[in-house]
Order: sequence, then C-alpha cells, then structure tokens
Amino acid sequence: MEKILEDTLLFDFYGELLTENQKRVYEDSVLNDLSLSEIADDMNISRQGVRDTLVKAKTSLASYEKKLGLVTKFTEIQESVGRISGLSDRILEDPENTESIILNINTIKDLTKYISDKL
Repeated sequence: MEKILEDTLLFDFYGELLTENQKRVYEDSVLNDLSLSEIADDMNISRQGVRDTLVKAKTSLASYEKKLGLVTKFTEIQESVGRISGLSDRILEDPENTESIILNINTIKDLTKYISDKL
C-alpha cells in the first residue's frame, strides 16, 4: 500500500485516540504536508519538539493497528469487493457462458464468506 494512503487510513481509523497535540502535528505534517519548521513556527515550539510529537503519534497509530488490525481488515475487504465487482462484470459480459457464470458465482460466494468472516 502506498505510504501516504496507509498514513491517511491509520489516522482516519485511530486519529481520535491521539492527544490533541499529536493530532495537530500529524495532520499538519502528514495530511497538510507542512515541514517540521513550519509546524514549529506555527505552534511556537522547537522543531525537535514537533519531530518528537510526530514520532510518538506515528508509533501510537502503528501500535493501534498492530493490536486491532482495522486498516488491514478494511483494505482486505475493499480488495474483495473490487474482485466481486470484476467477477460480476464478467458474468454480465457473457451471460450465455454457463460454465463461466457458475465459476464466477462460486468465487463470489467464497469472497462474500471471506468478507463475512473478517467482520
């Protein structure tokens, strides 16, 4: 997964568990792409203070994901839904191919069970 997407998802899922200060630094750095110096100037703290806060925030988010795995589950479910959509398109493209339809429906059933087990 692309790093910025992963960072954004981690923040979306677990950001509310961070302190207000950590949230602000993380948002400014990761989501708003501000430099540590810009954040330090804006918050009236040292660049090192910003860096330390950012490292703590990233460590906390990674720890939450390691324990709960919500981002991993979300992306796996999202991928499965994409596969189901593609299989459905194949069925619609060739509605006369009974063998292909049965194969695709069985795969869709397997994917829906996989999704259900993830929830």
